Amino acid sequence: MSAALTDTTGAEDVAWDVDTLLGGDDVDTLVDRALTGARQITADAKGTIGSCDAAGLAALLERLAEVYETAHRAGNYTQLRFSTDTADPERGAQMQRVGEQLSVLSAELVWFDLEWIAVDDDTAESMLATDELAPFRHHLETVRAGKPHVLSEIEERLLANTSPTGRSAWVRLFTEQTSSIEVDLDDESMSLDAALARLHHPDRETRRLAAEAVSAGLRPGLRTRAYVFNTLLADRRIQDDLRGHPSWISSWNLSNEASDESVQALVEAVVGRYDIPQRWYRLKAGVLGIDKLADYDRNASVAEADRHIAWDEAKTIVRDAYASFSDELATVVDRFLTEGWIDAPTRPGKRGGAFCAYTVPSHHPYVFLNYTATANDVMTLAHELGHGLHGYLARDQGVFEQMTPLTLAETASVFGETVTFNRLLSEITDPADRFALLAQNVEGSIATVFRQVSMNRFEDAVHTHRRDVGELSTTDFGDHWERTQRDLFGDAMDV
Repeated sequence: MSAALTDTTGAEDVAWDVDTLLGGDDVDTLVDRALTGARQITADAKGTIGSCDAAGLAALLERLAEVYETAHRAGNYTQLRFSTDTADPERGAQMQRVGEQLSVLSAELVWFDLEWIAVDDDTAESMLATDELAPFRHHLETVRAGKPHVLSEIEERLLANTSPTGRSAWVRLFTEQTSSIEVDLDDESMSLDAALARLHHPDRETRRLAAEAVSAGLRPGLRTRAYVFNTLLADRRIQDDLRGHPSWISSWNLSNEASDESVQALVEAVVGRYDIPQRWYRLKAGVLGIDKLADYDRNASVAEADRHIAWDEAKTIVRDAYASFSDELATVVDRFLTEGWIDAPTRPGKRGGAFCAYTVPSHHPYVFLNYTATANDVMTLAHELGHGLHGYLARDQGVFEQMTPLTLAETASVFGETVTFNRLLSEITDPADRFALLAQNVEGSIATVFRQVSMNRFEDAVHTHRRDVGELSTTDFGDHWERTQRDLFGDAMDV
């Protein structure tokens, strides 16, 4: 039997309203409208991009934007519904059906990017300098940046049409599997996110028992998840081979508008200073009164007691933090908190983690949480609201320009954490409480910089293994994880 944590969080009824995405229509009506619009654009304009002037191209992009807005409303609606209950077969079937239909739409419109890429550089540069194309300039430049890696129209259509049975299908399977995991702890069964929250508890025995219970909860289905991971690694290799990307990370770097060389330099710089987190974790062991941290001590609070922060208090903390910087930002945050733009509680079948969905420019973003009333959850709320504010304030950029590469996207979220941290610190006078908050902030920075790079090193290891050796066993995955974690923590922690 499923149960939540013993303590209530106050967020149990904080659910988003995604019906507004439909704008009074149903999903199938939106999809049909988008497909009809896409086919009409193809009939009207395919084969004309090479002879188009700037005004004509801008008008065509306006029509495409309308089609994508309509399609993305339907796609976001089904994906957001599924994320809150991955065990509901109706939601899964609806998301799959819409995904398959939208892949047909993508295949229908692949000609546009290919024709734009085929325009000679001088003509394209002249067109991009015009006022008419200013709202679309960055998008059009980004499309042309992928020129060395595009395939023929037939090949691009084939890949678009088969995408619902490729990577996205395996990601869905993984999501459904992990969302159904229940952890038996303290004579109750709880979600994986709720159990993981215990790893922040000040009491070491509580953390140890939680770590053991999480490991036991993860053990069933381990080989299936390893197979999913192996399949995704193989899919990435096939895509890279087809498109001529030199490494497993090159396509990702291209989408983030970063060069392979700059990313590698970043990785090397961070790995070269792994001594910084190691120094912190040695200090933390002393603060906790133990010789060396175990893995389950990594996220432990250094506070003397576990602080339970109910939802209403969390809302006030984060809202006031944003208000301390800008009344305009606080006003938008209020809308997220009061108008059904957030889904907060843990529930059976709900996917884990947290995210922000920008949706479409004509609507508003949504924030997804698994709130368990820890101090870390408050910072997660601040983090995701940073994304939400970014998406909300970027709506005027339009459907082609609203989204940002990862290299920029996290700026807004880390900003949200920073203003919340500064606000909290300014209100605390007790030295022990100030130290606990400062420690949490240090560990947040370590997670943002050093832990992310250590995960990059793990990904590099498993991609390389899959390409050079073949399929990885569960032991192989574990060995690569253990090695990359030992590199990060050195002798400061028992991995």
